[in-house]
Amino acid sequence: MTQTTEQHAVRPETPAAAPVTGAAAGAPGKKRDAFFDNAKYLAIVLVAVGHSWEPLRDGSRAVSALYIVVYAFHMPAFIIISGYFSRSFDFRPDRVRRLITGVAVPYIVFEVAYSLFHRWTDNDPSMEISLLDPWYLTWFLAALFIWRMTAPLWRLVRWPLPLALLIAALAVVSPDIGDDLDLQRVLQFLPFFVLGLQLKPEHFQLVRRKNVRLLAVPVFAATVVFAYWAVTRMNMDWFFHRDSAQELGEPWWVGVLMSLGLFCCSLILTACFYAWVPGRRMWFTVLGAGTLCGYLLHGFLVKSASTWHWYDPRWLHEPMGAVFVTVLAAAVVTLLCTPPVQRIFRFALEPEMAWAFRRDPAERADRGAKPRT
Repeated sequence: MTQTTEQHAVRPETPAAAPVTGAAAGAPGKKRDAFFDNAKYLAIVLVAVGHSWEPLRDGSRAVSALYIVVYAFHMPAFIIISGYFSRSFDFRPDRVRRLITGVAVPYIVFEVAYSLFHRWTDNDPSMEISLLDPWYLTWFLAALFIWRMTAPLWRLVRWPLPLALLIAALAVVSPDIGDDLDLQRVLQFLPFFVLGLQLKPEHFQLVRRKNVRLLAVPVFAATVVFAYWAVTRMNMDWFFHRDSAQELGEPWWVGVLMSLGLFCCSLILTACFYAWVPGRRMWFTVLGAGTLCGYLLHGFLVKSASTWHWYDPRWLHEPMGAVFVTVLAAAVVTLLCTPPVQRIFRFALEPEMAWAFRRDPAERADRGAKPRT
């Protein structure tokens, strides 16, 4: 779901959002790595499925347990890939233009669109449109813009990941941060982006070995069992990373422990997820380039389901109903990631906007140079 600095990233990047072969994604003539497109597609399916489960949680402990498991790693998996494909970001004019057209402009367009949609569905003409208060899914684009702007800084510091973990821990004990640009989420998810900046192609190869794939099975099984036990004992809002410890009714030191504990848990589950992602081209590989489109558009359907009571039929809250909802959500988001839908919404997600930028002098010189004969 990410658009990354490189064309391959989650456009989650082209992004949130956000992803080529391992080293030089997006460079002319480079082939996209099927692994990352597959990972992005499977992750966006989990995002949509997780959203479709929200109205079913109250009536099913099993659905709530699966919901916890999915929310523990689906966004970290996206964010790590976003960081990985932001490794080369600097303030070179063409990369800044891509950041603006691939992240900032979609944020503005969909923040306005979501706000107008919310005003219409809730019949609330007084609702204000604010670019400083991301509504629903647009927080990821705001976060991605901020994270990528800081990428050069993380290449300079000596211990980037420990520093990012410290910042996340300080955020979770700071209730006065406020809601502007959803900074709690930006800072609490920051370590995953910074980790992605530090990764190399061989790190992804490491988790894709056969023994890791086999080990991932009992790890996920144990996680589901633990989640089933924790459903009635744990505040699920911890997994959203949008509140401080004090706002969740806990002392500050619990926030620090939960910040570090959830990071480790999410990292293990993300590694297990990557281990299961196929590295070869699949029928859904091409959909990996449209995950930002699927991410942003499916939000309108999720909110429509709540507004127009699509979950009212009783049979949807039974086991077979939950299966039906899961399959339907996966099918719908798959459709929204397809190339025809991407082309329709390219004006909002990948605008050219050549009229808005000066041509870089170096680029002008390169285009103007003619080879001697």
